Amino acid sequence: MLSSIKSAWKLDDLRRKIIFTLAMFFVFRIGAHVPVPGINTDILKQIVSEGLIFGFFDVISGGAFSAFTVFAMSITPYINASIIMQLMTVVVPKLEQLAKEGDEGRKKIAQYTRYGTVVLGFIQAIGMSFALSQYGVIINPSLNNLLVIAVTLTAGTAFLMWLGELITEKGIGNGISLIIFAGIISGLPSGINTMTQYIQTGTTNIFTVLLFSIIGLLVMVGVVAVHEGQRRIPVQYAKRVVGRKVYGGQSTHIPLKVNQAGVIPVIFAMSILLFPQTIASWFPNSGIAAFVSRSLNFDSILYMVIYATFIIFFTYFYTAVTFNPADVADNMKKYGGFIPGLRPGKPTAEYIDRVLTRITLAGAMFLAGIAIMPNIIMKITDLNIFFGGTALIIVVGVALETMKQIESHLLMRHYQGFMK
Repeated sequence: MLSSIKSAWKLDDLRRKIIFTLAMFFVFRIGAHVPVPGINTDILKQIVSEGLIFGFFDVISGGAFSAFTVFAMSITPYINASIIMQLMTVVVPKLEQLAKEGDEGRKKIAQYTRYGTVVLGFIQAIGMSFALSQYGVIINPSLNNLLVIAVTLTAGTAFLMWLGELITEKGIGNGISLIIFAGIISGLPSGINTMTQYIQTGTTNIFTVLLFSIIGLLVMVGVVAVHEGQRRIPVQYAKRVVGRKVYGGQSTHIPLKVNQAGVIPVIFAMSILLFPQTIASWFPNSGIAAFVSRSLNFDSILYMVIYATFIIFFTYFYTAVTFNPADVADNMKKYGGFIPGLRPGKPTAEYIDRVLTRITLAGAMFLAGIAIMPNIIMKITDLNIFFGGTALIIVVGVALETMKQIESHLLMRHYQGFMK
């Protein structure tokens, strides 16, 4: 990893991409400290610490939520809009056709996603403003002030969305994932400080912290192993004679990743679970809202079951969206490729689909297990730390994807150098 970064830094264009990405991180962290006016942050921090509103929401926003800055909603409205658009491309024929039209279709879908982000962000901002006024967080909860706060939060989310697209276009890696990554990493020093205070006050001991750290390291190793794990299906290409030349005849393979969807299922599942909590916070005195908050608490059994189910579902869903066995089989047949022992066409597609279904189940179960395991550990050890398995999965997954982006750029430059 260090050698790849060192090599990338020597190339002018890659160095500019890395510097641009770091500069956007700096802008993100500045915005995370620009407060929304008229907010009593002391009461809000108390609400977050008591778990009335998910502490993980504060983690992915890099502490912007507890301080209630312009980036308090983070990028979650964009993620929700992306989920809705991807679901709609499956059920709406017009959107499905757009998705198959290449770059122009994807640009149109991206435009719809941006509009959806603004609409969802404004609805969420209004609900959040109203809910916080019920808790006494907003100093002067007049209609004008609530609208100003809602517009400010929506503008912050729209700015983050634009920032993420800029990183994707001019920086390194997926901009939205990197913003979430930066938000989680920025909370690491405060997490270490909290752990130190736990030890000093006697809330926990050094052995529990060491055990927690070892488990975290093992989780990181497991995430890397599963993220990089793949099943290689052998493919043979038939020989073709064109004039005096012989083409084909070589052997290759189809790499099917154990975790084809990456960290997307975890982000999607967390965003969906934050939604009912947000709605419940709008009605603090309602019995139904209290039941929802209690049932979907971070360490409740119902929360863990639903969270794991969502992760498994989105793993399969995103894999199905991004990888089509029928298309792979058709392309193999077109170029004379076949899997030994199988006929080209439909039998090959069914075999690839069967193998993909099995290994995706293993990857989905692993993601779900890692995501809920820290909840159980924190319940046993009484360590109220939200930097758990979910955050680790996102951080490690995004870091691996970013390194692959850098290595692919380096490989391309090496090929260019060879051709010149």
